[in-house]
Amino acid sequence: MNFLKSKHLKYLSAVLFFSVSTLSAQQNNGKIKGTISTSDGKPASDVNILLKNSKYGTAANEYGAFEFSKVKPNTYTLQVSLTGYETLEKEITVKENETTLLNLQLKVSNKELQEVIISNNKMITKKTDYVARMPLNNLENPQVYNVVSKELLKEQIAIDIRSAVQNAPGVVTKIYPSGGLEISFRGFSTGVNARNGMETLTGRSSISIDNVERIEVLKGPSGTLFGSSVSSFGGVVNLVTKKPFETQKTEISYTGGSFGLQRLAVDFNMPLTQDKKVLFRMNASANTENSFLDYGFNNTILFAPSIIYKATDRLTLSLDTEIYNTNNTRPTYGRSYAPGITNPTDLKLDYRKSLFHDDADAKTSSPKIFAQAEYKLADNWKSTTLFSFVDENVAYSYQYYTVWNSPTEVQRMVSRFGPISTKFTNLQENINGEFSTGSIKHKLLAGVNARFSKGTFNYAATKALDVIDVTKDFEPIRKKDVDPFLKDQKFAIPNEQTFSAYASDVISFTDRLSVMLSLRVDNFVQKKIKDEEGFGYNQTALSPKLGLVYEVVKDQVSLFGNYMNGFQNTSPIDQPDGSRLILKPVYANQYEGGVKVEAFDKKLSTTLSYYNIAIDNATRSDSDGYTFQDGKQVSKGFDFELIANPIAGLNIMAGYAYNDNRIKSSDDAGKDYRVSGAPENVANFWISYKLQNVLKDFGLGFGGNYVDKQYKYDDEGFYSPSYSVYNATVFYDRPSWRIGVKWNNLTDKKYWDSYAMGQPSSNIAANLTVRF
Repeated sequence: MNFLKSKHLKYLSAVLFFSVSTLSAQQNNGKIKGTISTSDGKPASDVNILLKNSKYGTAANEYGAFEFSKVKPNTYTLQVSLTGYETLEKEITVKENETTLLNLQLKVSNKELQEVIISNNKMITKKTDYVARMPLNNLENPQVYNVVSKELLKEQIAIDIRSAVQNAPGVVTKIYPSGGLEISFRGFSTGVNARNGMETLTGRSSISIDNVERIEVLKGPSGTLFGSSVSSFGGVVNLVTKKPFETQKTEISYTGGSFGLQRLAVDFNMPLTQDKKVLFRMNASANTENSFLDYGFNNTILFAPSIIYKATDRLTLSLDTEIYNTNNTRPTYGRSYAPGITNPTDLKLDYRKSLFHDDADAKTSSPKIFAQAEYKLADNWKSTTLFSFVDENVAYSYQYYTVWNSPTEVQRMVSRFGPISTKFTNLQENINGEFSTGSIKHKLLAGVNARFSKGTFNYAATKALDVIDVTKDFEPIRKKDVDPFLKDQKFAIPNEQTFSAYASDVISFTDRLSVMLSLRVDNFVQKKIKDEEGFGYNQTALSPKLGLVYEVVKDQVSLFGNYMNGFQNTSPIDQPDGSRLILKPVYANQYEGGVKVEAFDKKLSTTLSYYNIAIDNATRSDSDGYTFQDGKQVSKGFDFELIANPIAGLNIMAGYAYNDNRIKSSDDAGKDYRVSGAPENVANFWISYKLQNVLKDFGLGFGGNYVDKQYKYDDEGFYSPSYSVYNATVFYDRPSWRIGVKWNNLTDKKYWDSYAMGQPSSNIAANLTVRF
């Protein structure tokens, strides 16, 4: 093992040295930046631009901006062509180390432009620099990932992160008793733990959807590039936020609906200087909503200002901040169930009845700061320095628990958490570059990260407050019934620090064959707490990643395979009897292979893959709440995703995931158990059509989710039944305004997540958005 560590570290050192030594060898190229507008002054989004007789081509973004980087000095003819309209051409000259600025205007109106079929469908594109931490397109990447765009979320009138992320194939969700969002896929759970590629925290405060540009779901252990604190063995969920841009634009959105839903969101953007070197954007929202139960509510407020300063042609600085405050009630968690109770349908409690009053609520705040400095070292080389600070605070959180003695008799108890403070600070430096060794091309990433965390934790719990028969009249437990029985306890939280170094090299032997070689080394230190056993340890872990890609049809079909390693530094577990279980680090290894297709002028995107994830010292839990680390776990299955735009206005999205996730314990004669919260079959789809001629701009959408049976514990006892839920929408979408109505849970299905928590009944939301 020491030999392997030495070998890996030598490779890492060699890559870092080579990256620095080749900087001076890069050619000094130029850059082209510009904007395109329509004849009536509107941004001309999604227009394709190319430099004639060259390899350079791009498309204008939604604000009409475009950019060509790494352009060799020369004179070019820039061309914009639209079917049925006069071609726009302009001769330009690119000089070394200079940026050529352009402002172009088409001879078509914004209305006419919308009628042109544009191949760049925003619901299909998977363009991202975060997944591989380098500019690598989907076909070049040996890892499977899904992208949920803001365009899809607007079409679906999505108002929370939970409904949004369920558009990714294989994803199921639930709300922690603490209030955060748990996301499961490939048989493992995680949260929205990454924000623009940096660590974030949402376990007790959740997260707003109103500052979301897109959501990226990376499949498989991703510890090599993101670290164990961000990645689960199933993968990573990365939230990409909205960024400032160079034109002034405002969008105001109001949504109202069932359960007293009232929601107002504002997205305001403007350049602060005439030269557009300082850009500002503010996203803000306020939300009030009652529960579908007779008691319960969710109130949230978001402020998310961000600013970009283009200091020089080489240096760009950005600051992204967010304050998200919540005041809501927590879901009720069933701790145990008497023999004979196998699933929630056995319980005789009315589906819309709450056992607890909503005056026993929770308040949290979550300020976040993210700063970035991007510096162009040379052509094809850049340095990115990042800083993040996340402070998740719980003022108080009343959390509800039950023990079911029979289908009609239940014990009620309440715990109060807080004040709780959890602070994470990350410093990160990345070097990205491209170079060649003979005919072999390299895309390189080398980086280091330092992570520091500290926190405080206060907690108070009650024993059973009462025992009631749910078939008879009863009063919900109120805050005044709980407080006299609570006695605060303060627990010491150990400070932690992690120092990491990583490198990734994508080696292209031909324009079709490439190999990815990646390695990460982490040193994890947990500080000792005085007079506390089980705390204080130092662990070092290596995490390699290997990938192979062959494009069978250039830029259309690729075959890929990967090996990825993930690890988790696991904290001690307090058992129900008061004892503490000291857990060893858990390692997982994944092998995966599959095919990716992007064909028919990018109107079809599909991925099919098979994976196998193995763990030798997995943890499991039983129905009494005890945790054991004695299992061998194997999670295997396949993922399928289809995104298509076969004709103008029609979008089809579908996903299916099969997962066989089992753990074999050392006792019980080595019996295999299906892992809790890991359904065998998960499917999703969404189909929408926007009329192109008659009733132009009118559209309809229909979709649904299917989730198989889910066990609550790892002993295949209590389970939540399978379910199918369907949703539909109608909308009228104009460039300056949009109105839409969404009907969720069309069939009024009664269904439960894997924690056996009931989910909302049928409801309607109506949205009006204006843009100017």
